[in-house]
Amino acid sequence: MTAPATGPVRRRLTVHGTVQGVGFRPYVHRLAAETGLAGFVGNTGDGVLIEVEGPAAEVARFCELLAHRPPPLATVTRVAHEELPATGAAGPFAIRSTERAGGRTQLPPDTATCADCLRELADPEDRRHRHPFVTCTHCGPRFTIATGMPYDRVATTMAGFPMCPDCAREYGDPADRRFHAQPVACPDCGPRLTLTGPGVRPARDADALAGARELLAAGRIVAVKGLGGYHLACDATDPAAVATLRDRKERGGKAFAVMCADLAVAERLAMLTPAERAALTGPRRPIVLVRRRTPAGELADQVCPGSPHLGIMLPYTPVHSLLFGLPGDPPGPRALVMTSGNRSGEPIVTDDTEARTRLAGLADAWLAHDRPIAAPCDDSLLRIRPDGTEQVLRRSRGYVPRPLRLPVPVRPALAVGGDLKNVPCLGEGELAWFGPHIGDMGDLATLDAARRAERQLSRLTKVTPGLIAADRHPGYHSTGWARRRAGARLPLRLVQHHHAHIASAMAEHGLDGTTPVIGVAFDGTGYGDDGTVWGGEILLADYTGYRRFAHLTPAPLPGGDAGVANPCRLALARLWAAGLPWAPELPSVTACSPSELTLLRKQLDRQVACVPTSSMGRLFDAVASLAGVCHRAGYEAQAALELEAAALEARDADAVAYPFGLTGGATLACDPAPMLRALLADRRRRTPPPVLAARFHRGVARAVTEICRRARGATGLDTVALTGGVFANALLEEKCTALLRADGFTVLRHGEVPPNDGGLALGQLMVAATAPHHETE
Repeated sequence: MTAPATGPVRRRLTVHGTVQGVGFRPYVHRLAAETGLAGFVGNTGDGVLIEVEGPAAEVARFCELLAHRPPPLATVTRVAHEELPATGAAGPFAIRSTERAGGRTQLPPDTATCADCLRELADPEDRRHRHPFVTCTHCGPRFTIATGMPYDRVATTMAGFPMCPDCAREYGDPADRRFHAQPVACPDCGPRLTLTGPGVRPARDADALAGARELLAAGRIVAVKGLGGYHLACDATDPAAVATLRDRKERGGKAFAVMCADLAVAERLAMLTPAERAALTGPRRPIVLVRRRTPAGELADQVCPGSPHLGIMLPYTPVHSLLFGLPGDPPGPRALVMTSGNRSGEPIVTDDTEARTRLAGLADAWLAHDRPIAAPCDDSLLRIRPDGTEQVLRRSRGYVPRPLRLPVPVRPALAVGGDLKNVPCLGEGELAWFGPHIGDMGDLATLDAARRAERQLSRLTKVTPGLIAADRHPGYHSTGWARRRAGARLPLRLVQHHHAHIASAMAEHGLDGTTPVIGVAFDGTGYGDDGTVWGGEILLADYTGYRRFAHLTPAPLPGGDAGVANPCRLALARLWAAGLPWAPELPSVTACSPSELTLLRKQLDRQVACVPTSSMGRLFDAVASLAGVCHRAGYEAQAALELEAAALEARDADAVAYPFGLTGGATLACDPAPMLRALLADRRRRTPPPVLAARFHRGVARAVTEICRRARGATGLDTVALTGGVFANALLEEKCTALLRADGFTVLRHGEVPPNDGGLALGQLMVAATAPHHETE
């Protein structure tokens, strides 16, 4: 038995995780001082390297504290220990400069302004009073200013702002809150604000902020440069200003997000739960979907017309805080519409010169600054479930580039996602990194943004893809990009859309794929194995493959994707497929002109431009029209969102659920014809639309439960993954989850990974990068 060490010992520790740009080295320095140890700490290309020497008990205590008491923004994933011969070192613990060779470390996401910096911002005695770029090691930009790794000032867009002597002294002092805070600056040496615009008196710094606040109060629209791009802002309480912004952006009826000056303003507009307050005030500062008050205080009706929900966020940069004003400032709006600075279908604008041209005609003025944005990054969006858990619907600022730990290792790969809500994903080993939200890929500028996002993510993660994964849809722009990216050098793996959705849910929940799951994948569009449009799928799946156990009975999709904007036509196509008449009094019939009805009937009878679809998303659209809720959609998922909103009005009115038929053998067909007959009977009885909507939601949830019950009987599987964009519907997800759990199923629901196509790339990565090499194309 070895006797315990009595003299000094020396230990080397390599710390992996998010440990650079978060104040980790000064934290280690203070910890070593507390325990009286000698040695050093330094950044490397693979994390943080520490050597400590001193009494064995104190070295052990240091290691314990290091693992369990990291700084606020740090995430320690692994600490490797190595015993070294003691050197007799007794000098002060040192912080060494960064070693640039080899390895991989993790960059933290952008973080909202911390309480200490906000206090300095408002303190007239502080030298950073009213400084629009106040930051420290505990807050501020990271991802959006990083141009490379390791994360040092020279590898950020702050490289062009030499520090003044005061900032340099803080930056070099291990005891200071700004030690090695790469964005550190002050009014003497930092970025500068400007206000410009047609007919607007040019202004700088404090005058620029005051001028922007005055313009917003006067009902004008201001393009505001933020962390990851421009916003278009206007007074959310001014109906004329909101209507003007909606018209200029060609927004249709899609809801705007609102930034509130503080939590008190948010409470006036919405009914907040404790978990929603925590999400709003936390360091990520996402947009949170909440139940709006009725009436919603002073909010203009055009902010979110027809929706019971409101997307709100709180200021997350000093510029935002100053835009609302400090005590003593002239009053301005306390709630601002903050929508992405872009035209419909284009990526968010980040470049100042582009902003003047691409946002011309949208904005009346530009509040800009001269710190470049290295990576576009839109606001994240989430909702809080009744049980307090989060469902992220758009994963971007505050989350990117934080990695997800994978249940099985993958070879280096790039997954490009889909064409809607596009987000690329890189993976290697046991980690995967999502890029920021890109958007819809129908525009050359968006495709270029996706390419730039991949290059930026590759620089930061040091992943060089040896494999490309994409969707099977032959017409997807993202798939075309993947083919060009792969070229003749890299293998390309095409992954079925709904298989990828299910694999994404499995990976998020840490399933290694040794046991399949029952995957319920409901969305609007996915390319099926038979060349038709799938979207109402129940698959038995693991990472290596899947079997189609059940699906929604197909119906024609008149006009293909172009027909999606007309729920009334989808409704009549569903009735045609079910052999049900188009009664003249039906709202879907009255919404169409006589010539439109004649043309649609011929199109269906002759099956011209009518691709069959099993899409659950399209069924929601059809029911929205049959219920009299929405006949023409001005934006994606409008009809389904309005149907959910209607159902929420009557969710507890009764317990009736519309029936679905189940037919077939090895593959079940879920037939909506019985549901349609019941709904039409209720319409003849003048049942209110909210009740129709609620009964439909309950019917879908019961059909899902019955199909899963049959799948369990046939296979013994008892884990169900709910995935696809339809499960962004909170009411449907809640009802399916409750019924399945009551029946003894384990239910996997998305959390940090979006259920919609924003999470698709993770599933593509898992399917493609865990497959044998011969399975690639």
